[in-house]
Amino acid sequence: MRREVKYGLIGGSVALVAGVVGGFTLFGGSDESSPQEVRSADAKPGDSAPKVKTGPLSAKEVHTTAQGFLTAWQSGDAAKAAELTDHPDAAKGALETFAKRAKFSKVTLTPGTPAGGKVPYTVAAQIDYKGTKAPVSYGTSMTVERDTRTGKPRITWKPAVLHPGLAEGDELRTGEAEAPPIKAVDRNGAELTPQAHPALAGVLDNLRDKYGDKTNGKPGVELFIHRAKAAKASAQQPDKTLKELSKGTPGTLKTTLDAALQTAAEKAVKGKKSASAAAVKPSTGEILALANSPEKGFNLATQGSLAPGSTMKIVTSAMLMDKGMTSPGKEHPCPKYVTVGGWKFQNLDKTEIKHGTFAQSFAASCNNAFIGQAKDLADDDLTKEARDVFGIGLNWQTGIPTFDGAVPVQSDAQMAASLIGQGGVRMNPLNVASLSATVRAGSFHQPYIVAPSLDNRTLAKASRTMKPGTAAGLKSLMKLTATSGTAAEAMAGISGDVGAKTGSAEVDSQKKPNAWFTAYRDDVAAAAVVPASGHGGSNAGPLVRAILTAS
Repeated sequence: MRREVKYGLIGGSVALVAGVVGGFTLFGGSDESSPQEVRSADAKPGDSAPKVKTGPLSAKEVHTTAQGFLTAWQSGDAAKAAELTDHPDAAKGALETFAKRAKFSKVTLTPGTPAGGKVPYTVAAQIDYKGTKAPVSYGTSMTVERDTRTGKPRITWKPAVLHPGLAEGDELRTGEAEAPPIKAVDRNGAELTPQAHPALAGVLDNLRDKYGDKTNGKPGVELFIHRAKAAKASAQQPDKTLKELSKGTPGTLKTTLDAALQTAAEKAVKGKKSASAAAVKPSTGEILALANSPEKGFNLATQGSLAPGSTMKIVTSAMLMDKGMTSPGKEHPCPKYVTVGGWKFQNLDKTEIKHGTFAQSFAASCNNAFIGQAKDLADDDLTKEARDVFGIGLNWQTGIPTFDGAVPVQSDAQMAASLIGQGGVRMNPLNVASLSATVRAGSFHQPYIVAPSLDNRTLAKASRTMKPGTAAGLKSLMKLTATSGTAAEAMAGISGDVGAKTGSAEVDSQKKPNAWFTAYRDDVAAAAVVPASGHGGSNAGPLVRAILTAS
């Protein structure tokens, strides 16, 4: 039965320190290469304009510049240190406020062995905050490069020169934490810790950042990175604790997560180079599990932005049935080739379904059965269905940073590609799990991880629901796919009210497509993606199965 489509187109002001012992011996080095000198670009023949050095920096130039910078910084001369960077104004301001905000004194800078223009060094200091003292030490580095305008060696200025964890706009601070620590618990009261659930470490940081002050906890005193406010909520990073000077009292924060499903999701993705999964409760939208591999780093499950491939056919099918263009039992062939907007689309291995029904084309995930409808659609039909019925692209208020999906208005071939989850369509496992949840519930319930009553936030609401016939038809399509279609192998033996959809999304420069799978079983819906792995049923299907069978 497998006809997972190959999506293809044929054709065409404060001193840094007080009481610091200045001066130190930097690394040694010789002038291993002599840089060339060229006349200034403004010079005219016969002028005696100064020559500008070009070419790689010598070891002596790196040595002198780095030593001068560290010496000036350590002695509290921010202006002198800043002049050795490529952005003196920004560097001066940051250097002048660095120790004051971090409550550092007795700063010592110890250089390591340079590698080309990169110079590592250790920053050691004493934190002194309201009588509480504590040592701190960490490593970072600077990069010395030649200024193309003046020819002089200059340090490339960036916040990480001060601390490796700092990005643009971030600050290193010592003081009372901006939020108390939290004791996060699942829906049944079981504690969720980053030790027991490493995949939740970033989520727990986000929850503390946003809801810590809404618990009964008390903040401690910490050295922490205060994050700059991101332009988009989905990109906002939580503050990061670097050192505790005095422990705070954790406040209990109840989440919607289910520890058993969370464990199952984590085990399912574990060991894969890249994989992500999410589960939600269809009747309410409550998030039950989130897992990623690798465990640390970017949260693909909630913030990823990938083409969802054929899982998008859930939305496309709802749109076609809502518009009266098809129904499960209606004859709906899937030809080998379809041309839209001057581009010729073909099914994987040039397969076709000549006299089949729409249900058969859906269960076999035959692309051209969907692409062939493009000529009878308005450019914004799919966008409206995704947004107004499935909530994709609305501003979700989940309680943590999320990317809430995108189905842009497109035309011609790009619009046709969007019908099968390619083109400009972008989602993540949480979005796709929500698609299945909407089918199971019959209407959209915005996913969330903390009850909206905690902060009186308003959840996103879809402006309409599917027509009753569409809702029933879509459930029958997903059930057929789960029992005898492309999802049958992964769903074999799973009882209850079930439905599923597979997906394979092609990506330029990848030999294998991203594998997608989404399904529901009673009041649990889940989705998973395994990038660059192949077919959805065989690669992402087992991940979703593991979650559903743990419920």
